Amino acid sequence: MSTTKIGWIGLGTMGIPMSQQLISAGYPVTVYNRSKDKEATLKKQGADTAATPAALFQQTDVMIIMVTDDNAINEIFTGKEGLLSAGVNGKIIINMSTVSPSISKEMAALCKEQGNRYLDAPVSGSVKQAETAQLVIMAGGDAAIFEQVKPVLDKMSKMATHVGDVGAGNVAKLAINTLLSIHTQGLAEAVLLAKQNGIEAATLMELLNNGALASPYMKIKGDAILADNYKAAFSLKNIAKDLRLSKDIGLSTPIGEAALKTFGAAEHEFGNDDLIAVKKYLDK
Repeated sequence: MSTTKIGWIGLGTMGIPMSQQLISAGYPVTVYNRSKDKEATLKKQGADTAATPAALFQQTDVMIIMVTDDNAINEIFTGKEGLLSAGVNGKIIINMSTVSPSISKEMAALCKEQGNRYLDAPVSGSVKQAETAQLVIMAGGDAAIFEQVKPVLDKMSKMATHVGDVGAGNVAKLAINTLLSIHTQGLAEAVLLAKQNGIEAATLMELLNNGALASPYMKIKGDAILADNYKAAFSLKNIAKDLRLSKDIGLSTPIGEAALKTFGAAEHEFGNDDLIAVKKYLDK
């Protein structure tokens, strides 16, 4: 059993199964979440809880954060009872959220002033991969710090890779999610084009799943379309958010900008659905 004390902030769709992997691996895990009912799920499995981010930071060695956006990160670090108010040093903070490279650079600088170290380490994969420790992790920050915490990251992933300085992990994740949006919109458009010309989605998906374009993602989202199941594994509003972050770091290519326009429009009605709900938007 590891003696590294893990602090965890953010018990959403991904945060719960990811933190459960660390509990199962024998790490002492203490959690903080604004919604206390989600903390109860982890307490049943052996996690402790902390009243505030600052209190959590004081009692753990490695802090892991998995939240939605830059605003949440800013509050967690600089809020009245945020991490930076704890007045501690010698800690490692791993921000696994999909956020902007700029917020990572800002928070890393503030952490360094206090004698703490920061890694941005977002993940590629969804709930199923989180539940089976098959995520892909891309980390930005000091390489030596990455190697120090890699055993922790390995418990949640099939691959954890250092990709560059602070912010590089965020850049890699935004590039991946830009491609994800393009694949998703492309599948939705193909299904609609086929249907407009008398070919049912089930027939098209059988062809796709047995051809050169076959992929696990194509099958998962194709099955969702066939089942009319748009429960969010990764919400449409979050892919729209990520595309806006991609735009902020220079996305200006034709297909990427088209995806940004489409998902940005679709999120007003289908934002809480899975991102494949772009098919419902296009169908209208």
